[in-house]
Amino acid sequence: MTFGLTVLGTATPYPRPGNPCSGYLLRTDRTTVWVDAGPGTLAALQHHHRPDRLDAVWISHTHADHTADLLPYYYALLFADQHPRGPVPLFGPPGLADRLETFLAGATPNPASTAFHVHELHDGHRAEVGDLTLTSHAVHHGLPAFGLRATHDDAVFAYSGDTGPCPALRALADGADLFLCEADGEGPHHCAPEDAATAARGADRLLLTHVGHTLTHAEAAERATAPVARPGDTVTIR
Repeated sequence: MTFGLTVLGTATPYPRPGNPCSGYLLRTDRTTVWVDAGPGTLAALQHHHRPDRLDAVWISHTHADHTADLLPYYYALLFADQHPRGPVPLFGPPGLADRLETFLAGATPNPASTAFHVHELHDGHRAEVGDLTLTSHAVHHGLPAFGLRATHDDAVFAYSGDTGPCPALRALADGADLFLCEADGEGPHHCAPEDAATAARGADRLLLTHVGHTLTHAEAAERATAPVARPGDTVTIR
């Protein structure tokens, strides 16, 4: 049975031609989860999967470059040619539903709940989605933010979300078959490529993403001694 990651976009803090912001698909033969919904990723997703047949959406934090496509997704699910079986499970940090409803003001009372069944994350939050287990770990990003550890059988995928170096990041990556880590740049709330490499010492493989505008992808890859994710890539986790 397969367990793979498809890269929808990696750009920060705004989409570039041919590269949406942060967004990924985690897929097994039975289950598909959209991880982060940055602007442009809903369109990219449709090359790989029907939006109304996602098993869940998982959001690391509320910054727009990770969430903005939840808004057109809401309209796709309720007012277009998509036919979801019911509200899509949406896992995200505290306050995510309120932000959606602020944007959607005037649609209907409690509009987000018509499209999404929202589950608020906390450190150690665990959810069973199809044949995936999703465990969330609080990381350091200056606001509530989470990394993801997803398991399928005995294979492990870890994703940093956006975070600075912290003990939780190293624990997240430890023992992972594939660790997807941001490399936005040096600073208290983001990782430099070297920080990603340090956190990944306990993982089998490191894949960089979310490379900041001060770095070229080639520079980031050289500094971390690891490849950079590219839109459209599909990687087998194990």
